[in-house]
Amino acid sequence: MARPPASGIQHALRAGDYEAVVASVGATLRSLTYRGRDLVVPFEADEVRPAHRGATLAPWPNRVVDGRYSFGGREFQLPLTEVARSHALHGLATWLDFEAIDKGPDHVTLAALIQPQTAYPWRILVTTRFSLGPDGLTQTVTALNDGAEPAPWGTGPHPYLVAGDGRVDGWTLELPAAQVLAVMPDRLIPTELTPVDAEDPERFDFRSPREIGRAEIDHAFTGLTRGEDGVARVRVTDAAGSGVEMSWDAACPWVQVHTADKPDPAQSRLGLAVEPMTCAPDAFNAGSYDYDAGLIVIEPEASVTASWRIGAIA
Repeated sequence: MARPPASGIQHALRAGDYEAVVASVGATLRSLTYRGRDLVVPFEADEVRPAHRGATLAPWPNRVVDGRYSFGGREFQLPLTEVARSHALHGLATWLDFEAIDKGPDHVTLAALIQPQTAYPWRILVTTRFSLGPDGLTQTVTALNDGAEPAPWGTGPHPYLVAGDGRVDGWTLELPAAQVLAVMPDRLIPTELTPVDAEDPERFDFRSPREIGRAEIDHAFTGLTRGEDGVARVRVTDAAGSGVEMSWDAACPWVQVHTADKPDPAQSRLGLAVEPMTCAPDAFNAGSYDYDAGLIVIEPEASVTASWRIGAIA
């Protein structure tokens, strides 16, 4: 039997002008195109996924500071997976091999079980559906608490959006967020929630669309302005006006935006990470902050759902 590629079993989807490939390891969106144009930064099937590019983040997105948290009167220590900053990064599901439980030409549903373990002693069934349609790719994530105790939870995706040719610097960003979470510059530990126009509006205030330029961003935003349909929309466009839109509903009150700055200039700022999140960074320590970090607690045998969409701006 042939061995699968490094990124796992490949699930190719197609609908109209859209094509996508979802890899089973980490329930990862490996590629998404519209009329042959990349909407996310792709990678090869037989390549170990670069960091968390396109992965499904669960049971927490972003960071748990120092990997330490308390819940239900107990203290826990997670493995430190962001070694340089000494944090637990992006959950436990990003390297799980998800199994396809339903598949068609334009959709696939994947599932994996987060088993109880010392640092996270809850059994969570994670199910995610990727579906292509006329408006792009919709991903829905559902978590079922298959245990006897309440469990802390958060989720989100990790795509790097591509507006067109070139790199992040020349693209225009529209980000309808009124607040940004300030962080310590060395370890990105959250400190306080501030208005986007308070201290460094050139870096953080994109409520009116403008060019990203040399702004370096790796921050969480909230206070999202939503349309009458309750949906928040982030748009990234190139000089010609084409690009990509990411949208989500009230299940995700936060969004992390990252300009993908890397030490190697050849690999730096290839795409803009836009990560809708059900909770803030370090939400497992929500009690340490004076704002609502949005930690979800799933009761036994209960489930919660969140979804988002990526579509082309033609």
